Amino acid sequence: MKLTVWTYEGPPHVGAMRVATGMTGLHYVLHAPQGDTYADLLFTMIERRNHRPPVTYTTFQARDLGADTAYLFKDAAMAAYERFKPEAMIVGASCTAELIQDDPGGLSETLGLPIPAIPLELPSYQRKENFGADETFFQIVRHLAKPMEKTARVTANLIGPTGLGFRHRDDIVEVTGLLMDMGIEVNVVAPMPASPSEIAKMGQAHFNVLMYPETAETAARYMEREFGQPYTKVVPIGVGATRDFVAEVAKLAGVEPVLDDSRLRLPWYSASVDSTYLTGKRVFLFGDGTHVAACARIARDEMGFEVVGMGCYNREQARMLRSVAKEFGVEPLITDDYLEVERRIEELAPEMILGTQMERHIGKRLGIPCAVISAPVHVQDFPARYSPQMGIEGANVIFDTWVHPLVMGLEEHLLTMFREDFEFHDDAGASHHGHKAKLRDIGKTETVSAEPAQANTGPVEIVWLPAAEKELKKIPFFVRGKAKRNTETFASERGVQEISVDTLYEAKAHYAR
Repeated sequence: MKLTVWTYEGPPHVGAMRVATGMTGLHYVLHAPQGDTYADLLFTMIERRNHRPPVTYTTFQARDLGADTAYLFKDAAMAAYERFKPEAMIVGASCTAELIQDDPGGLSETLGLPIPAIPLELPSYQRKENFGADETFFQIVRHLAKPMEKTARVTANLIGPTGLGFRHRDDIVEVTGLLMDMGIEVNVVAPMPASPSEIAKMGQAHFNVLMYPETAETAARYMEREFGQPYTKVVPIGVGATRDFVAEVAKLAGVEPVLDDSRLRLPWYSASVDSTYLTGKRVFLFGDGTHVAACARIARDEMGFEVVGMGCYNREQARMLRSVAKEFGVEPLITDDYLEVERRIEELAPEMILGTQMERHIGKRLGIPCAVISAPVHVQDFPARYSPQMGIEGANVIFDTWVHPLVMGLEEHLLTMFREDFEFHDDAGASHHGHKAKLRDIGKTETVSAEPAQANTGPVEIVWLPAAEKELKKIPFFVRGKAKRNTETFASERGVQEISVDTLYEAKAHYAR
């Protein structure tokens, strides 16, 4: 654990909260100080949920630490049961409360509650949020689900969706549709939005669809071992992966593969004339391992991008992502330090970033377009509209999401090119605001500063001549930085101290070979 301005994952108890918030009829009693109640905002503000998470905090204060704090937990647990009457309860400690070692699990056993009270052992100083969600769901399944006779018709459990998950709500609908097209019914979807009584019926499904390995792989392996339920290995994000997923499910269920792709538009859109400027765009991917691996395949095989780098923040997926990176011929970046990610992006100078909310901010600072493909995300990535990432409609959504920042970048570049125009200059105002634009006198032109720009790139001091600097500004903003660095390197290697327009184009020709 370390202090940081930004973090990709919270502590493990936030993962447990994601599971509890996604479920119904489950309550989480969390031994925690007052300051740890901030997590409620993640769900009510960012995910826009219309109710608070089902969490009761003991909220001990500094003055309580001089006495026995165990009674605070017992009182909170009893009060939570009396007030909410849940079907089951999970109990644990936050990272701060872990230090006082009150053992919420042992204390809950002494209360004699008439419902299951499931203890959580989440090592806050060694593991993080995704582990917390995965371990919590596993413990719930281990305590509540039992071997059962299988359903008469072929059924499957969908496992992995949680509260605060990236498009989990809509992915459930899309994957359910894929199964229904093959005549396969869904037995239970868990953790979200299942209840403890529904968890108890998970053993009657024929197999499990592992939607998100980060939050349900441990439970999937447990049910395979204890209930004889195999689970899917393919995550259906992208056209190719969706086809592979359908084939895998059909084999597990013993049915014919069926995929209704009549709504699929990504292949044609990415090959159409309007999208030819996408081909060969250099992209860098970062996020959770599952989404990065899936999106790298889409980027290369379905959008025609060149993947120049990738990485993930969750070390549980590091081995898998290293294997994917080797296939793509790039060096993987496994880190939870956003500053390392920023340095790698600056080094690679991609034309687009596919990442998290963190990379969106990095992209803004570096002037590189970014599309969000993975949690952590902010409020704008919990849209009111139907917007899955999985399945056929997910592929369409991904195309729109990824193309949008590139199109906006192209529009910004065009506006920059025509900024001297009498109609499109900076004082003209936005066309949709309806106010009268101030026309610029086309006889007047802006003067370029006679003071040349300087760049110190080493032993040779580089100076940009005004005409070259003006020409540089005509290059699209999302590759301008790379063009500037290449030109300065070209000039420095040849001992050229003043960069003219000719030097700029000579450098361009050199690096285009």
